[in-house]
Amino acid sequence: MSNTFSAYPADGDRYIIGVDVGTGSARAGLFDLTGRMLASGKRDISLFRESGAMVEQSSTEIWAAVCTSVRDAVARADVAPERIAGIGFDATCSLVVLGKDGTPLPVGPSENAERDIIVWMDHRAVDQVDRINAQGHEVLRYVGGRISPEMETPKLLWLKEHRPQIFDAAWQFFDLADFLTWRATGDIARSTCTVTCKWTYLAHEKRWDPSYFHAIGLGILADEEFARIGQRVVEPGTPLGNGLTERAAADLGLVAGTPVAAGMIDAHAGGIGTVGVDGPPENNLGYVFGTSSCTMTSTHEPVFVPGVWGPYFSAMVPGMWLNEGGQSAAGAAIDQLLSFHPAANEAAVLAKTRRLSLPALLADLAAEKAKTLSGVVTCADGLHVVPEFLGNRAPFADPHARAAMVGLGMDRDLDSLVALYIAGLCGIGYGLRQIIDAQAAAGAPVGRIVISGGAGQLDLVRQLLADAAGKPVLATRAQEPVLLGAAILGSVAGGAFPDVGSAMAALSATDRTYLPAKGETAALHAKRYDAFTRLQALAREIR
Repeated sequence: MSNTFSAYPADGDRYIIGVDVGTGSARAGLFDLTGRMLASGKRDISLFRESGAMVEQSSTEIWAAVCTSVRDAVARADVAPERIAGIGFDATCSLVVLGKDGTPLPVGPSENAERDIIVWMDHRAVDQVDRINAQGHEVLRYVGGRISPEMETPKLLWLKEHRPQIFDAAWQFFDLADFLTWRATGDIARSTCTVTCKWTYLAHEKRWDPSYFHAIGLGILADEEFARIGQRVVEPGTPLGNGLTERAAADLGLVAGTPVAAGMIDAHAGGIGTVGVDGPPENNLGYVFGTSSCTMTSTHEPVFVPGVWGPYFSAMVPGMWLNEGGQSAAGAAIDQLLSFHPAANEAAVLAKTRRLSLPALLADLAAEKAKTLSGVVTCADGLHVVPEFLGNRAPFADPHARAAMVGLGMDRDLDSLVALYIAGLCGIGYGLRQIIDAQAAAGAPVGRIVISGGAGQLDLVRQLLADAAGKPVLATRAQEPVLLGAAILGSVAGGAFPDVGSAMAALSATDRTYLPAKGETAALHAKRYDAFTRLQALAREIR
């Protein structure tokens, strides 16, 4: 293998790599230039939970997991590293804190320097969020009117107030995707996606607003001219540095100089990998259904939707505005819900016997009982769930919201576990419908939902979401659209396509369409949706 990247081989095919760092794992996918994934690699990553709402990770462990995943994907595809045209990264919107020379700094009371990441789902900064929102600064218009504890400025303020020595010692505060591209290239440029969506960068004006940082207690970052959070901001897909450094190339098993793209948040990579299918992006709502869920709507003009993040300019589809909603707990909410049931252990054993995941087993049992996919809603008769275990991300931007359930009985068998599963999925679907309705009322309607994410791969889940939300759900040809989205960025950085839009059009395609139910089933979902909104409002009132 050569140790310097110079040009693509003239006598062979080229390939692209997408790297996705989610909450629980790092994955890499190797694709050809038709969008077909040849191979993938995956490594789990640790999640450290402290008292209260603290959740932390290690950037050192994550980088090692990324490297192993990339090496595995390349080896399984049997592709020479010289033929990799480019690599793109996406990651959760978690905060990485590094000291001098990139040394990890401890972000919590464990004092373990390897735990240098405040994970996106960490809610330690709720008090800071409340104080920031009470000020009502103008920049909050571009995050749906209210900042979220999942965003970075409240977490930075928490660090400054609770761990000032760490805040002061920090050389750089990175969004995780930007950390990965820095680690790969040595370039500290930030992605428009990360800093616009999670840090209050005003991409449409190409600037930070110093008055916001002074108002909330982070004026030092403005006084430093934002040197620690990003002075150079570039669009996703932009080639960074001189490509892979010698050190990073050795870690990844690739060639030094291989082009590396500015990255993006994981859900947005799922959007890039999906919303370009079968027509203009503004027709399609990207829905990433994983541990959490994320909804992404693209518009040509800014649309302000209370409780929905954005509008963000050029944060996903270049040149378009993005509105981002979703649910702080989606797949994780279903897991939490099922863990409460007395039959959960029995079902887990049965699932293992049948070599299925627990949700896949329950989906099969529900389909057997109902005879049709649309008919499974009847399995949840009388049982209603508002699955807001980790607050309401949209459209209420309420981190204090919590889950509510009505209709539980004394049943302890598998049938009642199936009912709880279906009721929980309906709750996810009604939350999605609520976001779609709020956006449509504000001037951002969508015609279809394009789904991605590990929790949304079952036919039953897709059909139930279509029925509950009242919109067609499209599944893409790519089995891993988030990985494809990251790879699309790498293809642009490597010059395989001139821009992200053309790469999206060339590499994305629809595989299946799930049409929403009509007649009695649609009427039943309408009644259940009304019950969902009333139960949600009651829970908020009594809280």
